[in-house]
Amino acid sequence: MLWDQLPALAGVVIGSAASYATQSLTERRRWKRQREERWDEKRFETYARYANALKAQLRVAQRIGAALGFADVADPLAPAEGLVQLAEAESRRATEWESVLLVGDAETIAAARRWHETIWTIELLVREASAEAGQWTKAHQLASAARDAFYASARRDLGINGVPPPSGRWPRAWRAELSG
Repeated sequence: MLWDQLPALAGVVIGSAASYATQSLTERRRWKRQREERWDEKRFETYARYANALKAQLRVAQRIGAALGFADVADPLAPAEGLVQLAEAESRRATEWESVLLVGDAETIAAARRWHETIWTIELLVREASAEAGQWTKAHQLASAARDAFYASARRDLGINGVPPPSGRWPRAWRAELSG
């Protein structure tokens, strides 16, 4: 009689083991997917905060540049006041940088570093107050290209398909076309 029930008992044991293994794998995949989604969200927030901090720093430098005679920004900011704001903006950027280092991949960190180095160049031009228009324009072109590279790298890291649109044309480019 026991021998007659052995196949049924073996079927129950094998079925239970298979059910347990399937459920365990399903739960592991769900946990991994949720963890990846959480980290994707964190990386997105980190990259966005960092980009916003850099843009704020650039905006202050541009406004100081307008006060120094560069005509691409219509909202000049006196250097005495602006340099204080620039230092504060740099502090915010540096704080956000630590988060980028923590959650970013190597390519995106390198692109972020390149972008903030180009912003530092613009900052240096306003601090020295001795830049020529060509230097100012070239520094902004480099910053724009670095920004595009950062966004392309961040989008790749986040699994966002496609490339972001290229940066818009600076007012000085439109003005040059109107003059020529």
